[in-house]
Formats: sequence, C-alpha cells, structure tokens
Amino acid sequence: MASVTSLSDNVQQHLASALTATLPEAAGADPLLRRSDRADFQANGILALAKKAKANPRELAAQVVSRVVTGDVIQDVEVSGPGFLNITIADKAITENLAARYADETGRLGVPFAEQPGTTVIDYAQPNVAKEMHVGHLRSAVIGDSVVQLLEFTGENVVRRHHIGDWGTQFGMLIQYLDEHPHELDHKDARVTGEEAMSNLDRLYKAARKKFDSDEEFKTRARRRVVDLQAGDEHTLAMWQKFVDESKIYFFSVFEKLDMEIRDADIVGESGYNDMLAETCRLLEESGVAVRSEGALCVFFDDIKGPDGNPVPLIVQKSDGGYGYAATDLSAIRDRVFNLKANTLLYVVDARQALHFRMVFETARRAGWLNDDVTAVQLAFGTVLGKDGKPFKTREGETVRLVDLLDEAIDRASAVVREKAQDLSEEEIAERGAQVGVGAVKYADLSTSANRDYKFDLDQMVSLNGDTSVYLQYAYARIQSILRKAGEVSPAAHPELALHEAERALGLHLDSFAETVREAAAEYAPHKLAAYLYQVASLYTSFYDKCPVLRAETPAQMENRLFLCDVTARTLHRGMALLGIRTPEKL
Repeated sequence: MASVTSLSDNVQQHLASALTATLPEAAGADPLLRRSDRADFQANGILALAKKAKANPRELAAQVVSRVVTGDVIQDVEVSGPGFLNITIADKAITENLAARYADETGRLGVPFAEQPGTTVIDYAQPNVAKEMHVGHLRSAVIGDSVVQLLEFTGENVVRRHHIGDWGTQFGMLIQYLDEHPHELDHKDARVTGEEAMSNLDRLYKAARKKFDSDEEFKTRARRRVVDLQAGDEHTLAMWQKFVDESKIYFFSVFEKLDMEIRDADIVGESGYNDMLAETCRLLEESGVAVRSEGALCVFFDDIKGPDGNPVPLIVQKSDGGYGYAATDLSAIRDRVFNLKANTLLYVVDARQALHFRMVFETARRAGWLNDDVTAVQLAFGTVLGKDGKPFKTREGETVRLVDLLDEAIDRASAVVREKAQDLSEEEIAERGAQVGVGAVKYADLSTSANRDYKFDLDQMVSLNGDTSVYLQYAYARIQSILRKAGEVSPAAHPELALHEAERALGLHLDSFAETVREAAAEYAPHKLAAYLYQVASLYTSFYDKCPVLRAETPAQMENRLFLCDVTARTLHRGMALLGIRTPEKL
C-alpha cells in the first residue's frame, strides 16, 4: 500500500500554496508548522517572511489566511498574536486519515519507506569471549537492537556486526591451561545451557589465572601460546575456537533472555580482521597518515594533547610489532566500506571511548576510507547508575551480572502480573512476566536519550503508573479486552461523526506516527519513539475516561470508538516492536 500523507504534511502543503500565492518570492519557504495548545496546529513562519519582505506580519498573515482553502482538511484558520496562524483540522479529516492507515494491510500503518535507502553497518552488542556479560553490556545491546529495527523498518539495508572481544594476550593463558586440562570444557549433556557454559568458562578462567600468577613455568608456556595463536598454529587455533564456541552458547542464552535476535553470521569479532592488520599498517605508513615514533606506528593530531602538553597519538602498531585496538578498528572500517559497501558506519559504544573513535575516524578520513559519501558515527551512550546515582554495582562492590539483573526484573514483573491476572495460568503468568520484565528494563533504557546516564530502579520500571513499558503494555492489553468484549460489533470508521475533544487529541497524535518513526530512525533516537508512545498511552487513557466505548450513544459511535481503540492498539504494538518490546494480549 502507498504511504499515507499525514495531516501535518497536508496542512503544510495548503499553507505553502497560500504563502506562494500571497508572496511569490516566498516559494519553498517553510511555514514552521507545529502542534499547539491553542489550536490543532500553529504556523510561525510568517513573522520571518514579513521581516524579510519588510511587510506588516499581521497583515501578511491575514492575506495568507484569505487564500487558504478550508473544507475537507482545514476547518478553520485564524491570525493570532503578532502574525501566527492557528489552524483547526476538520473532524472528518482526522477520521479519514486514520482510516487510511488502518487499511494498510502490510501492518506499516502507512509509514513510507525511505526514498533513497543506503547501507548501514551497525556495530553493537559486543561481549567478550570467556567473560560474563554485565550491566555495562546492556545499553549497547538494547539501543543497537532498536536502531536496527527502526532502520530496517524505514527501508535501510542494515548489516549487523557484533565485534566481540575474541583475541588478545589472555587467550594464551586460557589455551595453555585447557591444553593441560583438556576435559575442563567437556559436557555431560549435549544440550548445554548458557549458564553451564558460563560456569565452565568462569571456573576455567579462575583456575588458569591462579596458575598463571603462581607458576612461573606455566606463565612462560602461556606467553609462548600467545605467539603460537598470533602465528596461526593449527592446534592452538582449534583450542581457541573451543573458547569462542563455548562463549557463544552463553551469549546466545543471554540475548535470548533479552528477547533479541543475534545471528551467528553477524558475529565478526576482533579476530575476523587479523589477515588485514599488516596491510592496514602498510597503507597508513605509505600514505604518510601514520609515522614511526620510538618504533611504534602512530597517527598524531594537532588538537589532541596530554596533560603535559605533548601530542597523544593513536598507536596502530606497537614497537614490539603487536597490533592494538586501533589496527583492528581501522581494518574493520576498510572491510565495511570496501567489502560491505556501507554508506554509514554506526558504532553503539560507551561514551567513554569517544576519544578513541574520534581518532580512528579521523585517521580513516585522512586515509580516504571515509569521505563525503561514507560517514562513521559513534552513537555514544551513558552509564547505568544505581539508585544512589553512582555506577551500578552489587553490595559487595562487584559489577552486576546482566543475567541476574534480568532475572530479578522478570521476578518483579511476574509478581505484578500475578496480582493483576484474572484468568491466566501459571505458564501464562511466567510468559507475561518475562515479556513485562524484559520490556521494563529495555524501555527504561530506551526512554532515556542514549548519551545520558540513567538510574536503574526496578521498582519504578515495573510500575503500572508513569512513563514505563508496563503502562504502555497495560494500555494495549486493556484495548484488546475492550475489542473482545465488543463481540460481534467490529471497529469501523465513521468520518461523518463529530469527535469529542479527547478523540481529536488522540487521533491527531496517532496521525504523527510515521513522522516520529522517520525522525527516530534518521537521528538514531529510540527515545523519541518511546516518548511518542507514552503520549499515545496517556491520550488513550484520557479518551477511555471521557468517551464510553461499549456504552456509546449510537451504534455508529461505538464502531468509530472501537476503530479508534484498534488504531491505538496497532500503533502501540508496532511502535513497541520497533523498541524490541512485546505487547501481550492479556495482562
């Protein structure tokens, strides 16, 4: 189905035509249309145009009003203040536009695809092999997954990349220990769980670390293993692969609990670029982008200096010949630009790594790998804080395990669902509890602008009141209940009916869904969609309180209000899915 022109776009076109007819030199000028408390919309652009044309703004506004076509879409337009235009939309237009969205059989609610989609490679959800995922891994996964959903929904070609930490000196220690204790990763049951996989890895890591710290001969053997690994020794690589495979079992179990799809083909860790490192260094050195300094290959920047005033370089290759993160990240850029043909490289990475990525991106620009046609963006995110406003830790001061955090959220949510449940079985309560608990954690994260820190407060997250996913899920479930109770009466649009103030407010807000999705995708800003959906639920609550649905005054009014309920439900369902959150039919 073709996209549906929103009421704001429609009004914008009417005003632009009237402006051009009044002031030909204003052709193409933006009327600056926005929602208003004084009317449905307010246009503020005439003030700037009047100033430019040396005209009286109120007089110019009055001339524009005289040329605005009223009727089907615009019911009324009047001049306000120094030259604002207050615009009221016809009730019929609100209902008809929603009906057009409702008729979209694709489930897109009339949201258009991008006119010129590109290819975005998004780097997110980057855990480390042989290490537990903790609360610090939450934001990259949740924000990245939502941005993937938004971009794909608007038609962008998205390539997912999980740049897992699967290389480095610690693997020498782990591989050597496993080689000497070959049954440490054996499983009694072929169907190993993620928890068992992590338990095995954790136990092996601690034992290897203990031996490394206490046994000099083992330490020497472990260091030799690092050299073997980097040289591509077949046996050593096979041992390393065991660690990667075991870790993936664990990763997949955590991501499954987070209700996220992570595909094996999308996991391309640090090791995936090993074959490119030497060439990356050669290209940078030959082009003069990088220079040798005290034996290391470095890139210098005029504006990046240390506390002593000396330049702080990006070290691409160490003086001992080893490669750092910069070499891997620059090789990944080459792969993503030249092999994957990306237009945009998007990195969902902690804000504390901003300087590193600034240096890496600038190096890639100097090398010509990034340019006006290919951009790299760090979608930097803030820190998850405890209720005390400090970085989230356990009482013992340890980093909070992500699995423990999710399990507690699910337990709290299950208690809320059980309290509200009327006809749900224990199995259904457990299922809803997981959907509500995980949704609560995701929404708390996504409803905050990514670059801001936020406090992790489970009591607030699973509350039925306030800006929470539970409030939105409950609104959706309540609508489904109403639709079930309606029995044989089906939702149907009746454009001929006058609308209550609460119906108008809800209808106008629902009509801006496409605009909000487009903006959230373009700005990589899931929090804008979350704020929109919260407003949908709030306006629906007001409508529900003021406009009887099943006890409407006439059959036509009942059908129309059921229609408004159903459009609201579909908008909540689609919008929440774009945030990666489920909307249960019953709560």
